[in-house]
Amino acid sequence: MIIVLRPEATEAQVNHIIDKVKALGLTPHVSKGSERTIIGVIGPEDILRVTPLEVFPGVENVIPVLSPFRLVSREFRKDDSVIDLGKGVKIGGKEIVVMAGPCTIENIDSLYEIAKEVKNAGATVLRGGAFKPRTSPYSFQGLGKEGLQMLREVGTELGMVTISEVMDSRDVNLVADYVDVLQIGCRNMQNFNLLKEVGATKKPVLLKRGMASTVKDMLMSAEYILSGGNFSVILCERGIRTFEDSTRNTLDISAVPVAKQLSHLPIVVDPSHAAGKWGLVPALAKAGVAAGCDGLIIEVHNHPEEAASDGAQSLIPENFASLMGEMKAIAKALGRNIL
Repeated sequence: MIIVLRPEATEAQVNHIIDKVKALGLTPHVSKGSERTIIGVIGPEDILRVTPLEVFPGVENVIPVLSPFRLVSREFRKDDSVIDLGKGVKIGGKEIVVMAGPCTIENIDSLYEIAKEVKNAGATVLRGGAFKPRTSPYSFQGLGKEGLQMLREVGTELGMVTISEVMDSRDVNLVADYVDVLQIGCRNMQNFNLLKEVGATKKPVLLKRGMASTVKDMLMSAEYILSGGNFSVILCERGIRTFEDSTRNTLDISAVPVAKQLSHLPIVVDPSHAAGKWGLVPALAKAGVAAGCDGLIIEVHNHPEEAASDGAQSLIPENFASLMGEMKAIAKALGRNIL
């Protein structure tokens, strides 16, 4: 349920409503916008339906929320959420954020070389996997803590925001100590214990859509994180599993406007995992920009043929730089720009 307050509502009136909600055994979440303050209430709506909150001083309207996701909904927050990633980078506004780097951190020299290239091309966020979920137990699983240390060192030296995946709830604090943004991969989108752990942090979270999940499934997973107190969540469309076998996954480009219609959270497109082939990445990336995404996460490697993982879908720096120029032109036509 959402409680909409009058523009002139005082702090004392707001606190009085919060105290009443808590006394009913429910959880209030306050969101202060430019025009209105609203209070989202988590818990059985039947309790509030028999409690006349409309008569409380400062209350303008009380709106029942029928959708299972509440905090992520447009009803809870009308304006787009703009999330601060650190180092002057924000996502969810007019600027489109580009995250780029290798699928897997292999060594610090390679990471530094790739990071310099993508930064020069215009990327502001450095991606790199330290813990890798692999289909085969015999495939390279990542460097773990050593990889995180390399990522932080390179990111600090180049002044780039860093992002890496966390796979286990026991590793949340470890990964959070080294990176600016925590990534939840598609296989863990419904790992609810992990979602609760990242919800207890204050780190921004990139939540990837599961390969067989609906947009609403993704929003429910985001709800887990927000309900834990962490409102810095970024959605990510990375392709879903369909009958089509000409690509690694099928990029659901319609997920971008659908998510924006249903939720205030920013959304990123991952063309690399959707395509599985580097030659298809530019077209999908540009489609994401045209559809209104707030960011892209793209795999780049200086020697894809030698990459420890996902070399086939990685752009070489030269092709990435060319793509950045093309995406900037599309963004400009839409009244936006790329950081």
